[in-house]
Amino acid sequence: MNSRRMQVLTLFGVAVVLFLGAVAGHAGRREFWLTPPKSDTEEYMVPPPPFTEGIFPCSECHSGMKPDPRRRVLKEEHTNIQLKNHAEHERWCLDCHDLKNRDRLRLVSGEQIDFNHSYRLCGQCHGDKYRDWRMGIHGKRTGEWNGRKEYLLCAHCHNPHNPRFEPIALKPPPERPENIR
Repeated sequence: MNSRRMQVLTLFGVAVVLFLGAVAGHAGRREFWLTPPKSDTEEYMVPPPPFTEGIFPCSECHSGMKPDPRRRVLKEEHTNIQLKNHAEHERWCLDCHDLKNRDRLRLVSGEQIDFNHSYRLCGQCHGDKYRDWRMGIHGKRTGEWNGRKEYLLCAHCHNPHNPRFEPIALKPPPERPENIR
């Protein structure tokens, strides 16, 4: 074998060994291939939730009120909020909102979470969507292809109280230009 060919083969062999060493060093660590956080408690980069103007922090109004956990029709405040298409006969406000700390959400376990972590709350019932959201299949995420990503919260696209999208009116098809055959 001539020396030039030997150099090329040696260089190729070194490159293969370095690559395999890098992959082996990351074996079992999914962040080598995927960028979402490793656990539910690690934070995702999300913009602030889309709160209705003047409604947050909730404690501004609720701090002086005695909590009333009864299911009932709200007659004074939040009358515009109605659960629709979201298990409305089985759900109540306090299934998601914390009874004592209104500036926090509440998981089924009783753990209080910030509204920036609402994806954990939604993911309790919508596990398949949560999995897909974390992997960037469902919802919108932006950022570097091989680096940190910013995810939109479920509430950026879905109204949490009425999550189905409203039907979109059909538009007529585009007209074909006359000069194209």
